[in-house]
Parts: sequence; C-alpha cells; structure tokens
Amino acid sequence: MDFHHALSNASECCSETSTNRHDKQQTETTIVNGEENNCFNGRTTDTPEETKPNLSWGRGIKADWDRTVRTHWWKEMTNLEQKTIPVTIFMFFAAIAPAITFGAIYEKTTGHYIGAVEMLLATAWVGIVHSLIGGSAIMINGGTGPVLAFSAVLYKLSISLDVPFLTLSAWTGLWCMLFNVVAAFINLNKYILLATRFTDEIFSMLISVIFIINAIGSPFSPIGLYYYFDSEHTSHDANENNDGYSFLSVAFLSLVLAVGTTSFAVFLKAIKFARFFCNQWSRTTISDFAVPIAIFSFTAIDHLVFSSAKTETLNVPDTFAPTFACCDATCETYWPNDCTDLAEPFGRRPWLVDLSDLNGHLYIPFFAAIPAFLAFILVFLDNGITLHCISHPSHKLQHGDAYDLNTLIIGIMVGINAMFGMPWLVAATVRSLSHLHALAEKTQDGKFISVLETRLSNLAVHSLILGSIFCLPVLKLIPVPVLYGIFLYMGITSLTNNQFWGRFTMLFMQPSKFPSAAYTDYVSTTSMHKYTGIQLFLFASLYIIKSIKSIAIAFPIVIALCIPIRIYLLPRLFTQAELTLLDSGDENIEKWIEENVDNIDEELVEQVSEKKEGSMFST
Repeated sequence: MDFHHALSNASECCSETSTNRHDKQQTETTIVNGEENNCFNGRTTDTPEETKPNLSWGRGIKADWDRTVRTHWWKEMTNLEQKTIPVTIFMFFAAIAPAITFGAIYEKTTGHYIGAVEMLLATAWVGIVHSLIGGSAIMINGGTGPVLAFSAVLYKLSISLDVPFLTLSAWTGLWCMLFNVVAAFINLNKYILLATRFTDEIFSMLISVIFIINAIGSPFSPIGLYYYFDSEHTSHDANENNDGYSFLSVAFLSLVLAVGTTSFAVFLKAIKFARFFCNQWSRTTISDFAVPIAIFSFTAIDHLVFSSAKTETLNVPDTFAPTFACCDATCETYWPNDCTDLAEPFGRRPWLVDLSDLNGHLYIPFFAAIPAFLAFILVFLDNGITLHCISHPSHKLQHGDAYDLNTLIIGIMVGINAMFGMPWLVAATVRSLSHLHALAEKTQDGKFISVLETRLSNLAVHSLILGSIFCLPVLKLIPVPVLYGIFLYMGITSLTNNQFWGRFTMLFMQPSKFPSAAYTDYVSTTSMHKYTGIQLFLFASLYIIKSIKSIAIAFPIVIALCIPIRIYLLPRLFTQAELTLLDSGDENIEKWIEENVDNIDEELVEQVSEKKEGSMFST
C-alpha cells in the first residue's frame, strides 16, 4: 500500500480527526474482525472521486476562510463574557513569561542578534494579526524549543560559512515562507489528517512534560526550581554580596511560591463543583479567576510578607530597541564585549535586515533553501499537529478548523519576522491547549461540555504584551518562581485528558484496580501495555532528540515518523478492534461497542474486567 492509498483508506487504521473539516458529516468504513462498520471521523475517504471537494490549488485556503473567518468572525469578536477576562490575565502571564525566557536564550545562542525585545515584539504582532485573521481563534503562537534549537544551529552555520547571521536567517526564513505558501496552496495538510490520537497524545504529552520539567528543573539547562538550591546559580549573583542573603532561604521560598501558586490555582478551579459559597455564580466566578487570583496572591506574599528574601525576577531589558548594540558604524561587533574601551555603544543594529550583505558569498540566497526545508518541516508539523490536537472531536468545537489558512498565515509571518531579525513563531502547543481548557466548560470529571470560541482573549493577551514593551521595568515585579508555578499548572492540567498519560500510570497499578474504560474493559492488559510502550519509546526519543542541541534539528523528522508507524507498523502488532478501542475517539468507540456487544462473550468480558488476562480479540 503506498502513502496516497493510505490517505484514501486511512479510516481502516485511524481514529477521529476534526469533525468540521468540510462542514458536513461523512461516513467512513472501518474493518473490525473482518466486518465493515461505518464510523464518522470527518474525512471524505468514502466519497466517490467525482464528488470529493477539490481542495488543491488554493481552494483549501478559500474553503478554510469561508468556513471559519467569514462565517464566525463577527460572533468571535463580539462574544465578550465573564470568562474572557480571567482567561486573558492567565494567558498573558502564560505567554509573556516564555517569551522573555526564550528571548534570553536566543540572545545567548545567536550572538546577541535576537533577544527579549525581538521576541516580545514578534509575539505581540504575530498574536494580534493571527487573532484577527487566523483560522483558529484558540491557537496561541510563540517561541518553541525546537525552533530555538534550529536557530542555534543556523547561527553556527553562519559562522562556518562566514556570512552574517541575520542575512542567512532572513534568506532561510523567506524560503521557509515560500514552502509554507506552496504547502497551503496544494493542501499538503491532508497528510496531517492521517495523524490520529496515537500521534497527538505523544506530541501533546511531550510538550506538557517539557513545561513540568522546566518548572521543576531541566537536566539539560539550568532552568527550574531545583537550581535555586545551587549557590552558583546565576539568580543569586546580584545579591551574593548582600549581608544576610541566604541562597537556601531564597530557594525554599521560591519552592513555596511555585508549589503554592499551582496548588492554589488547582484548588480554586475545583470550587466550581464544591459546596462552598452562597450560589453557583460565585463558585463559577472564583473558578474562572482561579489562576489570576493565585498569581496575584503569591506575588503579594513575595513582596509584602517576604520582602527581605530577594527571589528571582524576570530579566527584561530597560529600553525598547534592538538587542544588538554596535561598536561602530559597520555594526559587525557587539558592545561591550568586543569594544570594552567604549563607554557607550555607537548605536543599535537596524531593524530591517540587509539581504545583500552576503560577505561576497553570492550562493547564499540559493543555499538557504536547504536549511529552510528542514525548518519548513518543523514549522508545518508543529502548526498542523497543534491544530489537530485542538480540533479533536472530544473538545466539541463548533466553528471548524483551518489547516491551510493557518499554514499560509504563519508561513508569511515567519518570512516577515526573518526580514526584521526577529524569531520565527509557530503554534505553541501547551499554551494553545491551556487556552482551550481555560475557555472550556467541563463536567466534574474533566470532559468537555462546550468551549467559548472567541478571538477577544487572544487579541487582548497580545495587545497587553505589546503594551508591556513600553513599560518593561514593571514586568520585573513578577517573581519567576510564581511563573514556574504557572508552568507547572499548565503542564499538569494539560495532562488530565491525555489517554496516553492515563495508560502510562496504569503501568504501576494493580490490573484489577484499573479504571473502567473501553481499552481496559475490552482489550487485554498485555496489548494495552504494549501499545503504551510504543508511545513511550517514541515520546522518550523525541524528548532526548529535542534536548541534545547537536541533533535537535532532527526533531520534526521523528514527529513525522509517528504517522507511518501508526499506519503501517501498528496494524501488524494489534488487531483492528484493539486499535479501534485504543486509538479512536469516544463516538467511534461507543458506536463500535453498540454494534459488537452481541458478539462479545460476557464471561470473557468479565474475565478481562476482573483479571485483565487474555485478549478477546487475539487473532
């Protein structure tokens, strides 16, 4: 079976994807135990060729625009509700903290050419534009680790080629933009629709775990609460000569602030279903404002109660200007490192990158297409899989998805940012999923009831970030440990509905104590653990590759491999019924159970439920 044939028959081994892809329900065929059963997953694979919508040559972009922006824009721009305000405050802190952090790391890895100012400006304008014309009102764009790693590799490449970094970055970004425009024009996103829950769960759990580990303490960089207990950590440098300063006191206070912020936010969020307070409106209001209340409460505790303990604050620049300060008019050397005799810099590097500054290497505009293709794979997959995660049917979104439109818009933004020497921004998975969860109404057990699909929170968040650029010193009032608490909260809450995480915890449970679910009631423990083990192997591979800078550029390739592994390898290791129960959405699973319940031996079901031994679907 070739890859194109796999696309037309993907429902034989894939689960639900976006239910609104073409604004109508369409039926597919799934083979279960040799019999055909119809299931809906939003694709058009059973539609006769002559009636399939042709989404190539730009028609997919127009279809996305008509389905999302043109149809729902006014409603999404006017549906201001109480929930919008706390979500905006929460996501402002969730977006600006990584922007400043990534900006500081960019400055170290790109020779000071890109820093916090460039990252904040890029985050602000990209977010504002995307909130106005982007196909997904929920998606948050920002800096990500893999793109940062790619930029670091590009900087080293520029040194080896003896070419100015910003010039090479600009040409690479323009090529990447072209590749994204072509991909949107030919509807390359049809291959993203081959991704199933199998791939989505690995990717979303990876990003969630990265947030959690970075909050606690990354083994690959000195970031996180753990490093406060190291007296040599840079956060202690500014106060190490102060009388009475104790790094251990600061470390313990930082730990209390972070854990307290996370715990208090989780506690307040759960009040919605508690018995406290006088009515449901008050409980809902407290739940909606849970994260902002937690942030302001523990920031106040830090400044008012423990003012003598100097916790780490955000390292933001004092003025709004390009990060690279020049020693002379050529702006080839950095002040003060390369010209210590100068009291002040000659000036700052210009915002617009000179594409002709090739240092005599006229082949660079063409050579840049090679790294740009790798960058394109990374940007394309990051955007596509993030939107795929957001648009899962279990989230009950009603306004449709827009894969091609988003690819076009984000690709153009990458090109513009590259021209102005700013970082390339892509869909930020955890921030996007946190935005989704914050806007959602859920049952007490965490299942989605509905989502407030609004552009207002996205627009307000990035407007606040734009405004903060002109009052940067105010951001220094925010303790970094409180922001670590928010990272921890985002990572933990995004894991709650991840089936992969649930099955991972079952590796340490007594089988008879497994929670009741389709994949525990109707699939053997051995098969379930084998499926989880494959996901775990891919998850670990992705994390290791992402964390080792020398090979981090291969990160998108491993993500892409998850799709053919699911299509070609897993059907050889599991029966079709097992894959249906492990890798389908709730609607497909419920329909499968209804259609096959009469064929299931009740005694065997009881055996699996109680002892988790044997497989009722072994071939």
